[in-house]
Amino acid sequence: MIPLFRKLHHVCVVVADLDKAVAYYESVGIGPWFDYPKGGAYVEYDVPNAQASAAMRYKCADLDNFQLQLCQPPELDSPQRRFLDESGEGVYHLGFESDDLGTAEEQAGALGLDVIARGRRADGSGFCYFDTRAGAGVTLEVRKTQH
Repeated sequence: MIPLFRKLHHVCVVVADLDKAVAYYESVGIGPWFDYPKGGAYVEYDVPNAQASAAMRYKCADLDNFQLQLCQPPELDSPQRRFLDESGEGVYHLGFESDDLGTAEEQAGALGLDVIARGRRADGSGFCYFDTRAGAGVTLEVRKTQH
């Protein structure tokens, strides 16, 4: 059995003002920041609001042991926008790397974890977010990086 949540890839913090947040992090020595690298087209894409998803603004910083992501959601309805409106800025999700996204999603289903968003590319890379906030305090994600 492949461990689902063992290899932390990133921590994603939802912020109200991406530029202001980046400036603050840089002021305390965290960076450099880069735009989230959009990968190739998805052959499967099931998200709550595709328009909102496309309008999300992200910046990333590769640290020694994981990637820090900042996300500014648009005003459009999305899980990230609802989180920001209801809870304020903070950690929205933890992203874990998986060698086999399909198997990871099957294992999560066997554990009773419901999918809230997912996307797959032809090469098997992609992401899957689970409805874990009530139990874990954050949304958990598994992903496979596109190479």
